[in-house]
Amino acid sequence: MSSSDSSHSPFEIVVAIVLSYIFASSLNVYPLSSSLAVLRPMVMIMVLIFWLIFKPRYSGLFTAFTIGLIADLILDTRLGQQAFAAVVMALVVKVASIYIKQLTTLSAWLLACICLLVFQSVLWILQLITQNIFLPEFGGTLLMSMACWPFVLLLLRRYSR
Repeated sequence: MSSSDSSHSPFEIVVAIVLSYIFASSLNVYPLSSSLAVLRPMVMIMVLIFWLIFKPRYSGLFTAFTIGLIADLILDTRLGQQAFAAVVMALVVKVASIYIKQLTTLSAWLLACICLLVFQSVLWILQLITQNIFLPEFGGTLLMSMACWPFVLLLLRRYSR
């Protein structure tokens, strides 16, 4: 067991991961007015990024694929689009973790912003290729997610060590 996992048992971490995804999925489907819905942060993806960065032992490509499929199902997007985007984003985290030796709050936020940008860009490209649509209003969702990611870090900070 690594020193970063010493304060929490594996069972506690897995329970926290599962509960955080359940909570995030409920926030993703909570009804909002159409004007507010375009500003809804990508909560499930933000939680996924947190776990990929801070607990890579418990969260990896399979988790990213699974969360992406769940997001496809609950958000009614074409099956596999968010799953593919989540896997590409998880690969970005894996590659970045090779180069980032000391993770500060600022570098974690910058990495999360890059991951959110990659995720949304891949979704835009996939939707353009498969459905011939481009939804620029999701740029607001992207910016809101970038602004709100520190709150995810704040809520789950006890598992970032």
